[in-house]
Amino acid sequence: MSEQEILDLAEEFAHYRRTVLEEVEVPGPAAVRRTASRRGRRRLATTTATVLALFGGAAVGYATMNGPDREPGPVDPTPTPSARPSATATAATTASPSATASNGGASPTGAAPDGRISRAQLLAATVSLPAWNTPAECPTGRVRLGAEPARDDVNELVEVDHGDLDGDGATETVALVRCVFGTRGPFQVVAFDRDAAGRVVTLGRVTGTASPTPGWVTDLDVRDDGEIRVEVLDVAPGGGWPEKNSQRQWRGYRWAGDAFEQVSGPTSFGPNPRSTDLSVTATDVVLTAATDGSRSGAVTVRIRNEADRTAPEVILTMELPKALRPVGDGWTGCDIETGSTVQVSCRLSAVRGHSEVRRTLELGVATGASLPSGQAALRIWPADPDRDPWLDNDDSDNESTFDYR
Repeated sequence: MSEQEILDLAEEFAHYRRTVLEEVEVPGPAAVRRTASRRGRRRLATTTATVLALFGGAAVGYATMNGPDREPGPVDPTPTPSARPSATATAATTASPSATASNGGASPTGAAPDGRISRAQLLAATVSLPAWNTPAECPTGRVRLGAEPARDDVNELVEVDHGDLDGDGATETVALVRCVFGTRGPFQVVAFDRDAAGRVVTLGRVTGTASPTPGWVTDLDVRDDGEIRVEVLDVAPGGGWPEKNSQRQWRGYRWAGDAFEQVSGPTSFGPNPRSTDLSVTATDVVLTAATDGSRSGAVTVRIRNEADRTAPEVILTMELPKALRPVGDGWTGCDIETGSTVQVSCRLSAVRGHSEVRRTLELGVATGASLPSGQAALRIWPADPDRDPWLDNDDSDNESTFDYR
């Protein structure tokens, strides 16, 4: 028998002595009936008290949690139990499940916060964006990210992936962000997490575009082991440069405790195989008159390849005044469009490394046409058979001018 049960039994005996013995009468038929009646009531009360002592705690607790609020009733003259619920049990009972749900996804105390942030949640949050490696016009600091279509002054959220980056057992978020809409970059890859209150916080910058390379970021993939794989290009597509001609690399990064470090893949690009180094010069045109009053002359274009690699094709463009027109067979393979000026675009043959080609192009002025002396410009660039441009390692000498008179 427990100490509490002994105390309860002692109280019952004391109650019996106080009430029953004081009412003892001389035996008689009436006294016997009264005594029997009182004993029956006491047996019922004792039985009821015992049942309540055994089951009352659980029953009352269950009723308190599940039943409606009740008005206070009479207090039974029974001793207050000395055992009390522990602080841990009380906290567990009173903790509201909605507290976790309302904090934006934070985990219970003791566990790492859940840093899985959806694309929609990132777009809705104000985030702290690390500084860009390039132009100052790229928004940084506390910013909002955007998704197309959006304002041109908002950074674009391109892609989102998730994984356990720091090994704490919780998921973090990695985002590929591009500088404001309408630009050719730059990009940066940023990792985000949540704090204990559920707020989005920046874990750190993973990588991004730089000068001179990489010029573009195309993809990211967070592996199960926490490594962040990022695909980068040496040259940004655009401006006539096709993405197919860029070199590609996958580079891997891991969290090192206070920053991300590259742990796999190449760290730099070699020379792009679709590159060369061309230069161009042109001779002046001296127009001579013919017997019919027309005038003609020729310009010799000299194209040199200073690199080891052959340029598969060379594209030559020039703009001429309307009165100065291409004539003769030297313009084979050229597209000529006449409007307010004459626009010329020619596909010339390959130029091997450390060699040069020359092409003489005849120009004429029709009888009666007036053409004052002037200057025309031309430009070249290397290209592949699809007429997509190659890189020129030094394009400062890819333009030239010639005088005509």
